[in-house]
Amino acid sequence: MAGAGEDFSQFDLSKEEKEKLVAEVIRYVLFKTHQNSGCPIKRDELTQLVTKNYRQRALPAAVINEAKEKLSSIFGYEMRELQRSRPSSTNQGRSSQQSLADAKSYILISQLPADVYSKYVEDVNTTHLTGFTFVILGVVHLAGGKIPEENLWHHLRRMGLSDSDEIHPVLGNVKQALEALVQQRYLQKDKVNGPEGSTLFYELAERALDGPVNERIKEYISQIVKKDAASADVE
Repeated sequence: MAGAGEDFSQFDLSKEEKEKLVAEVIRYVLFKTHQNSGCPIKRDELTQLVTKNYRQRALPAAVINEAKEKLSSIFGYEMRELQRSRPSSTNQGRSSQQSLADAKSYILISQLPADVYSKYVEDVNTTHLTGFTFVILGVVHLAGGKIPEENLWHHLRRMGLSDSDEIHPVLGNVKQALEALVQQRYLQKDKVNGPEGSTLFYELAERALDGPVNERIKEYISQIVKKDAASADVE
């Protein structure tokens, strides 16, 4: 923690004040992650926690960095930073306007080995949502990272999932389950205007493009391809 201590030496803060700020950020991240089903937390939210009583410009970064260290060493979580991605069709006019809204955000990732996590931590009641997530991301990935809404629902209907189904026995409202992936920043929606009207696209967002998740998507697809190849061999 020496590095973090050096960071705080430039601020006129007591040890108690520093620890209180760090604890507040940690508490906020843990509760917000649980409350919002793992949706990314904007850096602005954490900055406001610090600046509501303190005006030092560099203080939020120092507090967030120490919170990261403690979340890792005490709670076993990596507080991973994501940079919000833009839809690939964003034009220049929207680009300059959207750059103001672009923001860094954070998600929590368990640092436990996968086998330990699945045995002792993973909630069996949410594994179906994980499966749904990787099916959707796999379809979009295979479409080149972007797919028209109509085409996505075509693939989902082949799997027995309909956009009009509000009482699916496992997912409940299927349309809302898909929208949750947008809120969690696995996907982003983009409306593109063309000669025949506008088309809504679903595109991989920063969370799906992030290294660990992207590798899992590719691994998932590889397993499906191997199974199909094995079935073909048997037949």
